[in-house]
Amino acid sequence: MAQLGSSHFLSLPRPDIQTGPSAGIVDTTTLAAHDFDVDTRTGFMPPQTPLRRLSSKWGSWETLLDVAIAEPLQLGEKAGLLESEKEVSERWRERVRDAPVLSIEEMKTSEVVLRRAHLVLAWIMHFYVHSLPPTEPIRIPASITIPLLQISAQLQLPPMLTYSDDVLYNWNLGETDEDALPTESNIRCQTTFTSTNDEAEFYLTSARMELAGVDALDLMRATMDEAFVGDDIAIRRITEYLHQLEVVIRRLRVLLLDVKNGCRPDVFYNDIRPWFRGEDSQSGRKWVFEGIEQDPILVPPTELSGPSAGQSALIHAIDIFLGVAQFSHGKEITGHATLEDSALQTPKAAFLKRMQSYMPRHHRGFLNHLSNNPRPLRDFVFSTSTSESDKENGVALLEAYNAAVIALKEFRDAHMIIVALYIIGPARHSRQPASTDQSVGTNKLPLKGTGGTDLIQFLKSVREQTKGALM
Repeated sequence: MAQLGSSHFLSLPRPDIQTGPSAGIVDTTTLAAHDFDVDTRTGFMPPQTPLRRLSSKWGSWETLLDVAIAEPLQLGEKAGLLESEKEVSERWRERVRDAPVLSIEEMKTSEVVLRRAHLVLAWIMHFYVHSLPPTEPIRIPASITIPLLQISAQLQLPPMLTYSDDVLYNWNLGETDEDALPTESNIRCQTTFTSTNDEAEFYLTSARMELAGVDALDLMRATMDEAFVGDDIAIRRITEYLHQLEVVIRRLRVLLLDVKNGCRPDVFYNDIRPWFRGEDSQSGRKWVFEGIEQDPILVPPTELSGPSAGQSALIHAIDIFLGVAQFSHGKEITGHATLEDSALQTPKAAFLKRMQSYMPRHHRGFLNHLSNNPRPLRDFVFSTSTSESDKENGVALLEAYNAAVIALKEFRDAHMIIVALYIIGPARHSRQPASTDQSVGTNKLPLKGTGGTDLIQFLKSVREQTKGALM
């Protein structure tokens, strides 16, 4: 892994999780401020190869993960599971239960090490939970509970596998020089549940989109700079930037659909997707975190959704920048049709807003900063297009804005296509027991996404609300 400079924010002393950061630590003067962990070359992806392994102090965690992948462990709900496969899984789970509770004290000074530890422990936990027989209670051993919750508190993340674990920090450069920047062609997936190319391609599809999205972030920054000036030249430049943003969004759509070239729908639905699920995708089957009482600072976690594309800061940033978020992130779009549908039996916050709590906290800070822009693009477009002073430029700006919104709506159309191909279709012909994945059909519960949403209703709502942002 390339060494970070001493002035890079990840090398600076970490704030105490109880007292918070010192005043003035984060520079929010520009969109590209490195304090947001947004790189001008790689966007929300780190420019340095993520840490491949923890040091020997925590080597036993790496070993447990290595063994789970090498066996490989099988899903506990797998149809036709052999007795020998059940025994292998139980022996591994016994090793997890017998493992000591390791201190995280020495890793608290390193964001990079904490990220790797979160990834490893979350992966172990998902292996543990989903290799259990579907009739057994889910009790996560203290050897995982305590360090994972402590690390999650440091990172301000849920103690779950997240999009950042699967995508942002789950890659290497293969044979490429470790000091090279990641590109769409040189990144390789590091960790998978199934050791299949299908799973690797599923993660890499999102990683390539993150890298392609750098151009969108550049255009946002340039547009905000011009909006500050606001003269005729600035209006024409913003119009051109919006046309370029439309092109970038359409490229993201192409990359999304390219997942079909490397990931088979039946393999994804039956063999890969079940490993992702969180508590709120499991029909009321509660996850019990053992040993939590041993650390008085720890509290029982309430956010237990699995990884989801909704945890990508890139699309959230585009939504916020275009002013679409007030439509697509509306409070009524919870992903739950009724109160009874919620696993927790409590009203859900708007799903996309809730998913921001699963993002690295620096990326949440970026989105908050973007949301607080004193010159919102949508307002600028509206005031300019309705002004009598320069109707020609105003109309051109409005058309460019609407074209970008339409491209975003069509991106969500493509997402619906992928969901239909990879989830809705296979759910109707699943080889898995219907009770474990809430099949689609009359008098059956709605199909849920890994983030715990009523999948079809949620995606349709977001798509239609995005279209509603047109002016």
